[in-house]
Amino acid sequence: MSIDKILVVEDHHDTIELLKYNLTSSGFEVVTAMDGLKGLALAKSELPDLILLDIMLPEIDGLEVCRRLKQEAQTQHIPVVMLTAKGEEVDRVVGLELGVDDYIVKPFSPRELVLRIKAVLRRSADVEPKRALKWSREGLSVDFEAHTLECDGELVPLTATEFKLFSELLQYEGKVRTRDHLLDTVWDTHFEGYSRTVDTHIRRLRQKLGPYADFIETVRGVGYRFKS
Repeated sequence: MSIDKILVVEDHHDTIELLKYNLTSSGFEVVTAMDGLKGLALAKSELPDLILLDIMLPEIDGLEVCRRLKQEAQTQHIPVVMLTAKGEEVDRVVGLELGVDDYIVKPFSPRELVLRIKAVLRRSADVEPKRALKWSREGLSVDFEAHTLECDGELVPLTATEFKLFSELLQYEGKVRTRDHLLDTVWDTHFEGYSRTVDTHIRRLRQKLGPYADFIETVRGVGYRFKS
């Protein structure tokens, strides 16, 4: 059984030591960086299973680190948990729109943090089909087992969250999924008041689907459905 590797990007030594102790005690391998640029470099070289990322960092902040990670094909699939002392709504919304998988505000319970990291890892790896392992229509082709989407024969790079969202809509083809339902199932947590996060991810999915964007329909005042 492989050991999950966690990259911790945090600029306070005491917090790093606390996180290393609790994560290694829970069976994780831990690598650390104390500034945004080093964290970005380690993410590319180590390809961790999850990144625990502070917002307030030297060199470049955590939001910029996340933005760059999600723009790179080799790192955009890596789940990100944002760890920060800042609890303002704008930070939470921006983080979620960038593709952050969870958001934990300091001070935090080490036990809760470990449990939430395990939940994110489980969610990112557990995009199990409820029916066929593969699906195709017109120029779209999905392999649920390989977690891949092709559009007109070209591989479409999706983050783990985007693939989970696409799969949720596709597996309930023709049925409406409300924004609240999608927040609960895709993000595994209900972020009250953050339904626009779903809209942002839907917009990105449509952009990546190109000529097949209209397969994802908006049901005004309710949510979204994949056209049957």
